[in-house]
Amino acid sequence: MPELPEVETVARLIRPQLVGRTIVGSEVRWTRTLGGLSRPRFARAVAGATATRVWRRGKFIAIDLEREGTPCGALVVHLRMTGRLHVELPEAGLARYVRVALDLDDGRRLFFVDVRKFGRFRYAAEPEVLFRKLGVEPLGDEFTPRWLAAGLRRRRRMLKPLLLDQGFIAGLGNIYADEALHAARLHPLRPSDSVGGTKARELHAAIVGTLAAAIEREGSSFDAFYRTPEGRPGSYQHQFQVYGRDGKPCRRCGRTLAKIVVGQRGTHLCTRCQRAPRGILSRL
Repeated sequence: MPELPEVETVARLIRPQLVGRTIVGSEVRWTRTLGGLSRPRFARAVAGATATRVWRRGKFIAIDLEREGTPCGALVVHLRMTGRLHVELPEAGLARYVRVALDLDDGRRLFFVDVRKFGRFRYAAEPEVLFRKLGVEPLGDEFTPRWLAAGLRRRRRMLKPLLLDQGFIAGLGNIYADEALHAARLHPLRPSDSVGGTKARELHAAIVGTLAAAIEREGSSFDAFYRTPEGRPGSYQHQFQVYGRDGKPCRRCGRTLAKIVVGQRGTHLCTRCQRAPRGILSRL
């Protein structure tokens, strides 16, 4: 599933193609993509609306709309496993897996393509309602070392499941949690309330640094599904330190990397760089 760097990359690349463009028509080929809205209601909601802003919240992409200078809701997109957004000329609509297409006033179309049909392309009159349960943005001003240290102490959970909790930190997923924990030399099963101020600062720096580096490389592509709107694969997968590298040597210390299951998620780590907390080692 695309995580924050991939979603941020998509939002940044489609922004200049959409902002200022007016929707003049719509085609829905898979109704469930709309998240419960009917085709006629969706068509009425977006017809004549102009995109004023494209932004990311967690793993969602939001496209703010207005009509005659008045805000009129937003399109909210979740790529899930195989979703992709791109703006092309109408001939590109012949693609087999197009679920929604919007006609723009410059003759192009915004396509939402989704092979496995898990993604969502919704209209929301009040998009903030969809986001109210999301946690802090890890690249936002609110996410500080002090905030993270306090949050870790207060939750008292294992680190990896807590970092994946979208109500705690929005947008962080399996790949980048593994990478950040390795960078901070923290075991994924370590109790969060045992992380002191110094280690919390290191984890904060690791999260921000990992996400920023991944965005710079347009995310990670290790299968055929994630591509940028221009069709390029991301390249951060070549920088992975632990994710997907179980059985290979740690780039830092040389020990063979391991893979365990944490909260039903495959978790990659170095057992030397990321020492298991007391009482955990016997359960691995």
